[in-house]
Amino acid sequence: MTLQRRIRGGELALGSSLVDHAYAIAGPLALSRSTVDRAAHLRDNEEWMATAWADPATKVLLVGNGRVSTRGDILRFVSPGEAPDGEAYLLGVENGEAFAAVHVSELDGADTGSLREVGVVLGDRDAGLAVHAIALANWHATHRFCPRCGQPTVVACGGHIRRCVADGSEHYPRVDPAVIMLVIDEYDRCLLGRQQNWPGRRYSTLAGFVEPGETPEHAVVREVAEEVGITVNACRYAGAQPWPFPSSLMLGYYADARATEPTPDGEEIQDAQWFSRAELAAAVSGGEIEVPSPISIAHRLLEGWYGAPLEQMTS
Repeated sequence: MTLQRRIRGGELALGSSLVDHAYAIAGPLALSRSTVDRAAHLRDNEEWMATAWADPATKVLLVGNGRVSTRGDILRFVSPGEAPDGEAYLLGVENGEAFAAVHVSELDGADTGSLREVGVVLGDRDAGLAVHAIALANWHATHRFCPRCGQPTVVACGGHIRRCVADGSEHYPRVDPAVIMLVIDEYDRCLLGRQQNWPGRRYSTLAGFVEPGETPEHAVVREVAEEVGITVNACRYAGAQPWPFPSSLMLGYYADARATEPTPDGEEIQDAQWFSRAELAAAVSGGEIEVPSPISIAHRLLEGWYGAPLEQMTS
C-alpha cells in the first residue's frame, strides 16, 4: 500500500494513523521560560545603549564557559562599573530596568552554575536570561571571523549581530533546529534508546537535527527510521525549548508507530527497547536504566505519556 503523506498544523499523517494519543507536556519547559522583553528595537540605539551602560541600576550577568554567575537558586548580577572587561550583550528590559551580559573568558567557581545545574531551580525571569546569555556567548565564541572573507568580526546590535570589519557583512546568531520524539506503539508502549557515549544507564527519547530543505515532521520520520528501523505513521507537535549546548532548538513530538522490533543502527543508537508504564517504572526503580534529567524536553515528553512525575518511579 502506498502511504500518502500530508502535513497539517504541526502534524504528519501517513495514510492511516494509529490511536490519536492525547498526551501533552504539562506546564512550561524549564528552558522555555522568560519574562524579560528582549527590546530588539533598542539594540541599534547607541544613545540608549550608552545611557543604560552608564546607569548603575543596569543589571549585568557574567557569562562564560557555558556558565553564568549565580547565588544559590538566583542569578547574581553586578553593575556596569563592577563588570570585568568583555563583550557586552543586551538581554532586554523589564519594568524600566535594563539587563545585559558580559562575556568573560574564564568563569568558574562556587558562585557560578551551568544550565544543567541551575536551569530547573531558577525562576522564570532568571531562566530566560541565563539561556539567552549562554546561547549568545556560545555563538560569539565560535564566530569571530567572517565566513565570507576570513577577516575579524566585531559585536554589533547589542550582541545579536557580528559585523565584518573588512566587507561590512552582517552575521546572525546560529540556531540549529532538532526534533526530539517519544515514539508510542498501538499497545501504548514508548520507545527509548541509548547512545554508547551516554553516562551510566541512561535511556532517552530519539532525537536528531532537521536537515536542509526538510520539515520537522519529516525529520521525525527519517530519524526514527535511520536510528532504529521503525516506520512512524503519524506525529504531533508537543512543544519546544532552546537547548544551547551549544545552539540547538529542540522541537518535541509524540509519534505513532507499529510495534515492530527496533534495530539500532549501532552508530548513534546502541540499544532501543519498548516499555510499558509498569516495565519502565520497574526498570527505573530497579536501577536498570536512568531517565533523562528534568531540564530536558525528553523528561517532559515521558511525563506526558507516563501520566505522573517520573520521580514517582523511584518512590
